[in-house]
Order: sequence, then C-alpha cells, then structure tokens
Amino acid sequence: MYRFIISGCNGHMGQVVASICQENAQVEITAGFNRTPMQKNDFPVYADPMEFSGTADAVIDFSNPANLTSLLRWCTEKQIPIVLCTTGYSAEQLSEIESAAKKIPVFRSGNMSLGINLLVELVKKASAVLGSDYDIEIVERHHNRKVDAPSGTAIMLADAAACSAPYEAQYVYDRQNVRKRREKNEIGISAVRGGNIVGDHEVIFAGSQEVVELKHSALSRDVFAEGAVKAAIFMSNIKTPGLYNMKNVLAEVLGQ
Repeated sequence: MYRFIISGCNGHMGQVVASICQENAQVEITAGFNRTPMQKNDFPVYADPMEFSGTADAVIDFSNPANLTSLLRWCTEKQIPIVLCTTGYSAEQLSEIESAAKKIPVFRSGNMSLGINLLVELVKKASAVLGSDYDIEIVERHHNRKVDAPSGTAIMLADAAACSAPYEAQYVYDRQNVRKRREKNEIGISAVRGGNIVGDHEVIFAGSQEVVELKHSALSRDVFAEGAVKAAIFMSNIKTPGLYNMKNVLAEVLGQ
C-alpha cells in the first residue's frame, strides 16, 4: 500500500488526483494540504504542512508556486519524496528545487502525461535530423483559467528542440514586438487561452519544401492525474536524493 499526501487537494487537479487514488487499491491518501482547508474528501486537510505530524511515502503537488518553500521544508524535514506537478516557477524557485534535491528525491515535470514526455523525445530526434534547414515553432492551447503563459510543457518542448539543434537557440514569445525577419536560430513559442481546452501542444518544423508537425492533445485532465500517481509510486521506491522526471518513469515502464 502506497500512502500519499495531495498538496492543492481542494483544487480542480487535486480533486482529480484524489479520485484517481481512490480508485486504486494500492493507494491510500493520508492527508491533504490546501490554503483553504475546507473538507471535500474523507481525509484530513491542513492549511500549513507543518500542522501535519504524520508521514507518507510521497507528496503529490498540484497547487501554486507560492506553496513551494513550505512544501520543500516539510518534505526535507520528514525525508519524504515529492512530485512537483505545479508549473510557473521563478528562476529562484528552480534553484530552491535543485537545492532540495540534494537532500531528498524530487520529481519535477512541466507535464505529467506519458504521451507528452514521449513527444519530447521525438522532438529531440526531429530537431537533430532536420537541423537548421527547418524553422521551429511551438503553439500551445489551454483553457481560459490557466494563468501562466507559455505553458511549462511548451518550454519543455522548446528545450528539447534546442538541445538537439545545431545552433544556440533563441526563444521568441509571440511576435507583435518583433519587427524584423525571422532568424534561423529562433524557436517561436505562442500561447492561446480559451474555453475549456485541456491542453494542446504542437511543434512545427517548417522547411522550404515540406512541413513536419508533431502534436499532442489531452482529452481529459485524468491523463495528468494518472501520470502524477505513476510518478508518486515510482518515487516511493526511490531513496537516493536527486532530481527526477518523467523520463525516469518512462524508462521503468519500457523496462530500460
């Protein structure tokens, strides 16, 4: 039996994670953390992690970047792995995550979908093969409630393309302020917000004679919750401090 804590348990994604966990006979939710600790489920909820004196095998965080410091402090003191599914961290917070990973196992991914993380690997290969002869553009679409732009997944995909490209990439976010011809080393990133779009990501490799497109569409938020639970199960068995991501989970799934 795996015992998990859900941070942001009263939010939309937190509730989806709780539902996925309750359907899994291998999983038990021992507590939830939420700034407004109203009771929505049959497990105790705490506004401050330090109020909870119990333990768990892992923490799943779908909350807000503002909660990061208190979560990492609690997990470090308890020596509990954490799965960070939240996006929109600042550079200082990313440094904070790296520091915590020297003391405890920390999982962080801009997207919890196994499909998206497979797409990341395909983008790396496409960028290496197509090289500087193809312009790279990334378009991401999300619901109108998402506050950060571009999405963490769009940055993941841009980083994947950049690491295999034969040039030092420059990210260009939209183009309303760019009054010049597109440079060969640019990776364009555009964000769309509207309606109830769960999450669409498209990577376009545009050449002079052809266009190659790699795309992923999430049909339900369940895919992110299921990925988070898979990551938490994986992290529950990790004892060595370090920074882990979905590539590690994929390797285990594929038996590599």
